[in-house]
Amino acid sequence: MPLSLPPPLLLLRALDHGAPLALKRRLVEPLLNRTFAEPLVEGEFDALDGRRITLRVEELDAVLTLGLEAGRLVLCREAGEATIRGGWREFLCLANRHEDPDALFFQRRLLIEGDTELGLTVKNLLDGREEGLAQGRLGKWLERLVRHDRGAQSSRTSPETPGGEDRLS
Repeated sequence: MPLSLPPPLLLLRALDHGAPLALKRRLVEPLLNRTFAEPLVEGEFDALDGRRITLRVEELDAVLTLGLEAGRLVLCREAGEATIRGGWREFLCLANRHEDPDALFFQRRLLIEGDTELGLTVKNLLDGREEGLAQGRLGKWLERLVRHDRGAQSSRTSPETPGGEDRLS
């Protein structure tokens, strides 16, 4: 029986900067390395070798700093030389290609700080996957996150929800 993915918000909270790095590594590294297996083998991430980039999801206060070691993406304790930051919906749009990735940056919905060249290199690597990142188990998990968000948005506007409260299940 295949392992089921944790509920989206539980996983996102685990990515919080206060979570132990060992837990983040156990949850995130296998997913990243499966998702990017082909580009990793082809050396497309070699620009990250010995470098670090931070992804910061602002409203969740989730921070991941990634590097490349022995051809695998790894989470790092040290700060990134560049940071890509924005809201989780913007990162989701980048992952599933529902919006033009360049537009997300030009509209300043996603921002690159620090070493801009490194940030743009990573952005182009993420953008370069024609099918987007939303494939396989990661894709299923991202779809659950979108459904949850749509449900939360409709419950906030629904007359049945007093005060428009967002109820998480």
